[in-house]
Amino acid sequence: YIFYINNLLLCYLIVSMDPLPPVIIGDTITLKCNFQTDGTLREIAWFQAIEGGNAKQKIFTYDSVYNTSYSNMEDTNKREELVYHSTVRLPEVQLEDDGLYECHVGIYSKGSREKMIVASGSITLTVIVPPKSISVAAANSPAPFSRYEAKNFTLVCIVTGAKPAPLVYFKRDGELIDVFPTRSSPDKNRGGNQVLPRGDLDDTKIHKSLSLQNEAGKLTQLRPNETDSFEHSEEEGSKLKLESTTEQIPETVVSREFPRWVQSSDPLYYFQHWQQVVGDGTMEVRAMLTWSLNPQLDNEALFSCEVNHPALSMPMQAEVTLTAPRGPKLSTRPTKAKVGDTVRISVQGFQLGPSATKVFPEPLFTWTRVGGNMLDGSEKHDGRELVLERVPAELNGSMFRCTAQNPLGSTDTYTRLIVFGESLCVWLFSSCSEQWHH
Repeated sequence: YIFYINNLLLCYLIVSMDPLPPVIIGDTITLKCNFQTDGTLREIAWFQAIEGGNAKQKIFTYDSVYNTSYSNMEDTNKREELVYHSTVRLPEVQLEDDGLYECHVGIYSKGSREKMIVASGSITLTVIVPPKSISVAAANSPAPFSRYEAKNFTLVCIVTGAKPAPLVYFKRDGELIDVFPTRSSPDKNRGGNQVLPRGDLDDTKIHKSLSLQNEAGKLTQLRPNETDSFEHSEEEGSKLKLESTTEQIPETVVSREFPRWVQSSDPLYYFQHWQQVVGDGTMEVRAMLTWSLNPQLDNEALFSCEVNHPALSMPMQAEVTLTAPRGPKLSTRPTKAKVGDTVRISVQGFQLGPSATKVFPEPLFTWTRVGGNMLDGSEKHDGRELVLERVPAELNGSMFRCTAQNPLGSTDTYTRLIVFGESLCVWLFSSCSEQWHH
C-alpha cells in the first residue's frame, strides 16, 4: 500500500504472508507475516477466522505505545524484533486450528502520529488428518452358496477419520485391479451396469483350474435329482457300532460339488465410491468392488484395499482372503450331560488353508433335525450355536445337521445325539459333508 495526500507521498506499507503447505495434525507450525514500511510501527494484530468465517478471534497483538505483546493462544509467544516480520507459533495443531488467518499491521505516517494506516495479509492453514481405520467387509453378508446360477459379490472398503478424503483402490493377489466405474450398484436387469463374465475363456486358465481341482481330491458331482447328500452318510453312520461311551472316533465323509453354471476366469470388476463428512470434520469413505463370483477360482484369493493420503508416508491397507467354510470344529457343553440338562452345540472354528486366518465372508449357520422338527417344534434354527433345553430321553439317537455356507461353498456337519440316561453322558458322533471349491 502507498498512501498519498494532495499528491504528496506520506508513506508506504507492504504486507505479505509466507506460503504454507498442508500441516499434519499434531505438528507444530509457524505463521509468518512480512512487512516493509518507511512509517512508524504502531501495532500488529493476528486474527483467526471462526464460525465458518463469520467472526474473527484476536490471537496475538503487539502495541508499540506500551511496548507490550499479548496473546490468547495456549502457548505464550516470545516477542521477536518486529521490524520486518511477525511470527505466531501454533504448537500441535488440531482440526479446530484449520482455517483463515489474518495479519494486520498499523503504522503512523512519517513525522505524524495523527493518522494510523492499516494494511493486512491473510493465509489459509489446512490441517490434514491421516485415516484412523480401514476395514474390508462383504456386502449382504451372511449369504448362502449358489449352486445353480452366478451371483454378484461385493467387497466394501470402509475408511474413516481422514481429511481430506483418501484415494482408495483394490488389489487381487498383490496386483492392481482394473475396474469400471459405476454410479450405481450393478444390477443384472440393467445392461449398462450388468456384471457379466467375459466370453473369451482361456484354455490354459481352464486347464489350470481343473488341475487345482484334481490336486484337492476326487470330485463328486450331484446328479440332477439329488437334493441332499445326507442319505449316503446316514447309511454309513448306521453301520457303526456305538459300543463305547468313553472313546470318540469320528469319521468324516467329504464330498465336493461345483456350481452347475459356466463361469469365466476373467471377470469384469465394477467400482463404486462415495464419501461424506462426519461430525468431527473428517471424511468417511466407502469403496465397493463388485464382480460375478467364481468359487472355483476366487476361493483362497487375497483381496486388499489400499489408500493413499498426503498425511501417510506409505499406503495403508486392509486385506481379506476369500475362503469357503470347511472342517467345522464343534464344541458341546457340558461334555457329560444328564437327561434334563441343557446341551449347547456350537461351531468353534474351521480348518483353514495356509493363506487364510479366518473364514471370509462370515458363514451362514443353519441347524436342522434329520427326520423331524427341532425340540421347540420349529423346522430349523439359525445361528452359530444350537441350544437344546432340558434334553429328554426321546432325543436318543437324533441326528442334527449344521449347514455352514457362504458364497464360496457349503459344508454340512451331522451330529448324532445319544442319551443313555440320567447317570450316563450324552455322546456325540459327527460326520461331515462339504461343498466347496479349491
